[in-house]
This record gives sequence, C-alpha cells and structure tokens, in this order.
Amino acid sequence: MALDDVADRLARITQALHTADVPYALVGGQAVAIWVATRDPAAVRTTKDVDLLISRDDLGRARAAARTVEMDYFETMGIGMFLDQRDPNPRHAVHLIWAGELLRPGLPLPSPDVDDRTTLPGGHEVISIEGLVRMKLMANRDQDRVHLRDMIDVGLVERALLAGLPEELATRLELLLDEMGR
Repeated sequence: MALDDVADRLARITQALHTADVPYALVGGQAVAIWVATRDPAAVRTTKDVDLLISRDDLGRARAAARTVEMDYFETMGIGMFLDQRDPNPRHAVHLIWAGELLRPGLPLPSPDVDDRTTLPGGHEVISIEGLVRMKLMANRDQDRVHLRDMIDVGLVERALLAGLPEELATRLELLLDEMGR
C-alpha cells in the first residue's frame, strides 16, 4: 500500500505541474528507478519519497498547482515540500530541490538546471543521467552510492562521465566504477 501511495503522490503532483505548465524534473530515487527501468525493469528498487527539481522563480505557480491536488507547501529548515492534506507527514512529502542552487554550502556544483531533463516512457520528466549522477555523487550517502551502482549495473553510467566532473566527484565515481569492474 505504501508504494501505491508514493505512485499516487508522484502522479498527482507531476500532472498538476504539467497542467499548470510549471517546468520540473524528477530527481532522487524516483528518477533512478525510472532511468533503470529503461534498461532493466527487474533491476528497479522501490523508493518511498518523491523529489522534484524546480526553479525557485516558479514556486508560486507550483504552489497553486499543488493546491489543485490537495497538497500544501511547507518549508522546514530551508527545505521546501508539498504535503498531502490527507496525510501531512513530512516523511511522505514531495521534496523540492531548487534548480541552479547549491544543496548545501561547500558543494562543488549547484543543482542542475530544470531544463537539463528528458521525457522518458510514461511521460515522466526526469533529470538527465549526467545531472542525476552529479547530484548523487554530491550527496554521497549510502543510498546514493547504491543508486549509482544500480545505474552502473544496467549500463547507464560509464567512464565517459568522469571527464565532465570536478576531481572530487570524478574520484568518487571512479571508485564505484572500479568496484563494479567497469
């Protein structure tokens, strides 16, 4: 049932943003799952949340769109999110990532631009592989490394991506590629 709830939130918010003509891109675990499914649906891992990349300039229109699907905007500790009015639990929120901004001080790169996206099967607007890899390398949590391994495993991430990365991020990716014999 929890997976159905995640799928419902994802469908509701993306349809609302699309209808309101608010540019967005799926990022995070949902983006990884959708990309991996393009190569090997059996390799997809489930994820419990929805992360969206939007421009801060579009927040007003995004908030209005979210209200049409019974979601309200909240911000906690600098993190924007849409909470479902029926289940206003931050663990079940649609989390917002600001396009072109640093996720936190000290990172080598800002978040990708919202235009760095592609439309994948099912009509999903998803951040590019390059943008997703950069975000996962910068976050560098256990779950992000697992996501990167999944993308490497199905052939979405290859050594060619190393050239466009700052040294710190290239080193992280190279270690994962070496670990997986790629």
